[in-house]
Amino acid sequence: MADTYALYRRLESVPLGKRIFALGFSRAAPYFRSISPRVVSVAPNRASVVVPKRRAVLNHIGTVHAIAACNGLEAAMGLLAEASVPPTHRWIPRGMEVRYLAKSTTDLTCTAETDPEQWDGRSDVPVRVSAVRADGTVTVEGTIHLYVTPR
Repeated sequence: MADTYALYRRLESVPLGKRIFALGFSRAAPYFRSISPRVVSVAPNRASVVVPKRRAVLNHIGTVHAIAACNGLEAAMGLLAEASVPPTHRWIPRGMEVRYLAKSTTDLTCTAETDPEQWDGRSDVPVRVSAVRADGTVTVEGTIHLYVTPR
């Protein structure tokens, strides 16, 4: 998706703009359609999406499956990277480390965060990620490592 962050900024204040953006984002990265993410915010160094609790993402005990939560974390990280990586560079995930801390019994707000100085000429950028239930309980947290190189 060419200049994802610019497109988000154009659509975020338009009625249904975030929904339209989320649909386009899921079309550009089709695997994210499995979690039907709702985009909450996108900015350099921070992005959030909501993974709705719905039948398609539940496990055998009726909670949001851990891998669905990880997909939400990766979607948030991808939006953060699109808004943070300079246009002269490209990025790809190198790995993910997560800890499952509590049952995901509600919609999950998945957030990715970095600090501005992390982007200063480094090829390995660790992105902090967390999934949070509606009551504020962190259910999944971890780090996604990005490999950032010049184009």
